[in-house]
Amino acid sequence: MKAYIFPGQGSQFSGMGKDIYDEHSESREWFEEANHVLGFNITDTMFGGTAEELKQTKVTQPAIFIHSVIKSRILGKDFNPDMVAGHSLGEFSALVASKSLSYLDGLKLVSIRAQAMQRACEAKPSTMAAILGLEDKVVDNICSDIEGIVVPANYNCPGQLVVSGEWSAVEKAIGAARDAGAKRAMLLPVGGAFHSPMMEMAREELRTAIENTDFNTPICPIYQNVTAKAERNPGEIKANLIKQLTGAVRWTQSVQQMIADGATSFTEVGPGRVLQGLVRKIDRSVEIG
Repeated sequence: MKAYIFPGQGSQFSGMGKDIYDEHSESREWFEEANHVLGFNITDTMFGGTAEELKQTKVTQPAIFIHSVIKSRILGKDFNPDMVAGHSLGEFSALVASKSLSYLDGLKLVSIRAQAMQRACEAKPSTMAAILGLEDKVVDNICSDIEGIVVPANYNCPGQLVVSGEWSAVEKAIGAARDAGAKRAMLLPVGGAFHSPMMEMAREELRTAIENTDFNTPICPIYQNVTAKAERNPGEIKANLIKQLTGAVRWTQSVQQMIADGATSFTEVGPGRVLQGLVRKIDRSVEIG
């Protein structure tokens, strides 16, 4: 069974999408639609902007979404998923690719999400840290024992977990992880504490937008971040998408469940190949496409 996976924030690169625009004439209308919906020419930054310009919140998330969705579209009949999943932001790309969301509705939600997250970051300064070389349960216990807000945010693969929360609590978690024998424990260069209670303000803003958007039954199951389980019910998909902003990305568990449900190959659709590397670390027996 074929699984298609969609990357999240951090996979952007200078010039992203330019080759698709130049080589696939049918894609140009979709890029121009994105410019219209966003109210600015995001293609200028995607195709010719610097890495620093691509880091702007209003650019990064829509750019990755646009690239991923259009890339799935130009695959045509070759895009025939038995299941899909996306890492954080990538869940929106997966929902559009599996026809649960329209392209333009998905783009509007991603834009609202990005701007709401930026406002939440500015309202309450916060951060994230990567913990390498410890079992998930050890990191879970470290977070629960620390006073203040710090929670597991991204279960990326065995031995690689990201925590998120208040600056002081995250710094304490780094110290505790090092004491517990972590190979590395370091702050990440991010704007705030994504996938933590620090994003509650953004979640409430996104909730309204999601609840007012039409979702369809996807053409195949989508494995959502907060549950790591297959879902096809539009109501449940909406509810899980709302929870995602303050809940953990259970990527390890999602991939493991997809394999348990029959996935034998994983194809990453979007900029970069980060997720393929994570899948290899989760289970080397599957084919990476």
